[in-house]
Amino acid sequence: MSKNRPVIELNNKAEDASSKIEVIKELIFGEQIKEYDSEFEKLKKEILSKKKALNELIEEVRTELTKSIDNVSTDLNIRITEVEQNLEGKIDELQSDTVNKETLGQLLIDLGEKIAKE
Repeated sequence: MSKNRPVIELNNKAEDASSKIEVIKELIFGEQIKEYDSEFEKLKKEILSKKKALNELIEEVRTELTKSIDNVSTDLNIRITEVEQNLEGKIDELQSDTVNKETLGQLLIDLGEKIAKE
């Protein structure tokens, strides 16, 4: 090899230049880039694993919340029904205990007539 001959002969083709640059980059940084790629791949797998675990946890919590809401709704409906029945019973009781105004009026008239006769 002569001292005047360049190590890399550059043609006018951009493709050759870029491929030669890639070769130089690979020689200089190749091992580090591979290590970084390996680390990024590990991180990517770990993130995906954690994402999957979080999605499973979210689904589990969603299921539990739905079940709890259904239970509360059922309990509330039962209590509302009990209160309605209790209220209806009290209303019936009050209606049977109270005297009709016409009946009360007639009783007072009868009482007044009895007092007047005596």
